[in-house]
Amino acid sequence: FIVNENELKSKKAILHYTLIKKLKNFFLIEIMLETGRHHQIRSQLANIGCVIKGDVKYGAKRANKDKSICLHANEISFIHPISKNEIKIKEEE
Repeated sequence: FIVNENELKSKKAILHYTLIKKLKNFFLIEIMLETGRHHQIRSQLANIGCVIKGDVKYGAKRANKDKSICLHANEISFIHPISKNEIKIKEEE
């Protein structure tokens, strides 16, 4: 959930997005996370009225048939918790 930044114990959650394509009822957007809060993408997009298709927890009108949500990554990187090396996984084009 989203709270005011002055809320006690609030944590900063930053993401940047770019609109790639707009259709009648859907958007294709590219997201770059600065932080990685739990459900951050889902809650921040819902907060601006851009609910992810199939995401009934965050405001979609109906679930996808397979209960998935239409949120996909083509690249992800993170610091390995033990080796401290960066792990990067990228979809081949």
